[in-house]
Amino acid sequence: MEPPKDKWNFVLLIFVVHGIGTLMPWNMFITAKSYFVDYKLSDNTNSTSSTTYASNFLQYHNFAAQIPNVVFNWLNIFVNLGGDLTKRIVFSILLELALFILTVILAMVDSSNWPGVFFWTTMVTVVLLNMAGGVYQNTIYGMVATHPFKYTGAVVLGSNICGLFVSILSIVSNSIFTSKRTAAIYYFITAMVVLLACFDTFFALPLNKFYRYNQLSRNSVDEEKKFKGSSVPYWAIFKKISLQLYNVFCTFFVTLAIFPSVHSDIKASSNNFIIQDPGLFTSVTCFLTFNLFAMLGSLTTSWVQWPGPKYLFVPVTLRIVFIPLFLYCNYLPLNVDRKLPVLISNEWAYWLIAIIMSWSSGYLSSLAMMYAPEKVEPKYQVKAGMFAAAMLITGIFAGILFSFLNPYLVA
Repeated sequence: MEPPKDKWNFVLLIFVVHGIGTLMPWNMFITAKSYFVDYKLSDNTNSTSSTTYASNFLQYHNFAAQIPNVVFNWLNIFVNLGGDLTKRIVFSILLELALFILTVILAMVDSSNWPGVFFWTTMVTVVLLNMAGGVYQNTIYGMVATHPFKYTGAVVLGSNICGLFVSILSIVSNSIFTSKRTAAIYYFITAMVVLLACFDTFFALPLNKFYRYNQLSRNSVDEEKKFKGSSVPYWAIFKKISLQLYNVFCTFFVTLAIFPSVHSDIKASSNNFIIQDPGLFTSVTCFLTFNLFAMLGSLTTSWVQWPGPKYLFVPVTLRIVFIPLFLYCNYLPLNVDRKLPVLISNEWAYWLIAIIMSWSSGYLSSLAMMYAPEKVEPKYQVKAGMFAAAMLITGIFAGILFSFLNPYLVA
């Protein structure tokens, strides 16, 4: 019989939605920096503790988010966390929904008299969100690995759409509502709506013939029941896909070493650029540019897959040059007396470099994630997809750690 087709790209679109959902908690909290720092933890009460929490919010958030994300991504490969693949996704989404309800409640109440309680409650929320997010993300990449590789690209595309979506959502909510409290409430409620869409569409997948065919034909159904403990050749799988794992790690390492830490601190060198406002300059040339072109890079893989798996490491490795290129732009980190000369002072040149970096991040990461499961036998593709997802978040974490060195490299 002829294999069933994905009518109207129904399954493909569902995986795009889940790609958005996997990074929703991270993007929602990191983009809401102004809400946490300038509103909830501001020094309006002249509280020293509020100022301390506000000034260190992003540092605490990054560690509270990335450490459990990395740990639970890797644990999910080797340990049965919450049952089979379906139960893991269901429990993860439900936990994230509950935590966003708590976040909305915290936005509704006046916490000015207890900033410490609010801060640490938020940090615990971030830890739990990213524990659930680590399992959710890792499991989704495992499940999609049994499908043609463009479906893995759909999840990566969704992840990149998420950043753009949240950036626009933040701008719109703050433009419509004059109250930061009201803007934050509707902002976080939108995240709940997206997660509910992920929850609902997930249960629609088993009803689709194309999805069932790929799950059954690749021997992935009840995979956790078939392979017990050491019977899964983890090391053999890791070695077979090691080149693609390097590609995933290196791509995200370079990207997060630059964005947003260096990228957002690059200032205009003259008053002649088309964007005059300093805040708008950063919003457009950094956040909007990265999210838009990373999304377009992921989308490009729908039509072009070059280079192939054997030579993908070449452009991936060459991307390391972006680190010194951005440092030689007009990068002015806060409270740092820059001594490294600015060699790229032209704003158009900087913007072009930013566009290439962003597009290549989306394009190369999608290719690497797509190629990884194809290197192993069909019955091991779920585990291969999980390894790739774990390496993705490990690259992000390593890039964030490296980014702390950037101010010292220019001082």
